[in-house]
Amino acid sequence: MRSRLLAVTGLLLLALPIWGCRKGEEKLQPVARASLSVSRTQAALGSPIDLTYQFVVAPAAPRFEYDYRVFVHVLDADRELMWTDDHFPPIPTTRWKRGETIKYTRTRFIPVYPYVGEASIEIGLHGGPTGARLPLEGVDRGQRQYKVATLQLLPQTENIFLIYKEGWHPSEVAPDNATVEWQWTRKEASVTFRNPRRDATLYLDVGGRPPFVTDPQVVSVRLGDLALDTFPLERDELIRKVPVQAAQFGPSDIVEMKIGVDRTFVPALIPASNSKDLRELGIRVFHVFVEPR
Repeated sequence: MRSRLLAVTGLLLLALPIWGCRKGEEKLQPVARASLSVSRTQAALGSPIDLTYQFVVAPAAPRFEYDYRVFVHVLDADRELMWTDDHFPPIPTTRWKRGETIKYTRTRFIPVYPYVGEASIEIGLHGGPTGARLPLEGVDRGQRQYKVATLQLLPQTENIFLIYKEGWHPSEVAPDNATVEWQWTRKEASVTFRNPRRDATLYLDVGGRPPFVTDPQVVSVRLGDLALDTFPLERDELIRKVPVQAAQFGPSDIVEMKIGVDRTFVPALIPASNSKDLRELGIRVFHVFVEPR
């Protein structure tokens, strides 16, 4: 019996250094200091907001072996996940250098989620073959997820109400993400809204042609006979910000804006598309937003 106790005790003693190593692994030094600034602390559901991410790489940070992804969780007061802004930073982490500051801004539209009140924004870095999360400097809310900002969400009624009139196909939703919704235009589509009677910024969140349509499409934006903007549109999603002066909205109480495209296409008539869709399609519009200044 005594020999068995000694044997078990010896095994436990041998295991202690291994446990100590595992605990040490949980206390790795932060690889960077993460922060986030928002363009405003209060924002209505459905409105655009600028998110400026910043990572200051630690002076003694090890070399990043993989291109890690930034995960971004927006949580309600009960810490329930509402939506995400996960993305790869514009400069891959494998190119980050010690002591370097990585800073970039993303314009995002707040989903129309059934919640108003304070939301917290928490971020982290994860990736590699195991999906591991890296330690960062900041307020750790558990599992290497760091709180970087708060945002007061206001009702959607705070926004200028838009009416989508002629030239629109029915709304569609991404099969893998219910917060991603869009409408295809025809060659020209119109939107009406109440005249803000002050300077404003027009936001257009649009997507271009699919891979089987050659050459960029050219998009035009008009208020009545006034041409506001013209720009080429590639396949990728683009958020276009167009400044509008109060006088450009005109004297009427109701403003009509038209979004046109130089070329449309019918998927079913393009052999490479392998589609039976007979609709005439212009561009995909994810968001149209008028923000008075």
